[in-house]
Amino acid sequence: MNLARMQWPERIVAGDVVKVRLLVQHPMDTGYLQDLLGKMVPRNVIRLLTCKLGTREVLRVEPSSGIAANPLFEFFVRATETAEMHVEWIDDRGNRGELKQTMTVLPAL
Repeated sequence: MNLARMQWPERIVAGDVVKVRLLVQHPMDTGYLQDLLGKMVPRNVIRLLTCKLGTREVLRVEPSSGIAANPLFEFFVRATETAEMHVEWIDDRGNRGELKQTMTVLPAL
């Protein structure tokens, strides 16, 4: 359940504003659905998702049960230097997930 993917352009030059797409595989159970036996499926949504580029936090999300399963987040960052993008999240059950990926930035011409 800790599967996630992050995507941005291949070529990034220092100073570029970059669109980042983050897909997190998570059921995002609202707590209002029933299983096949009529038993309520307990609520389990992502409580907090943070994203840091290097040491700077660039995104903080506290989603609600109104977010669909496998949420897709899109946001923009200004790339100044090569740094690690580190995403962490925790859900209602206390399950944690993380994703680390290096954003390579070319020097400005």
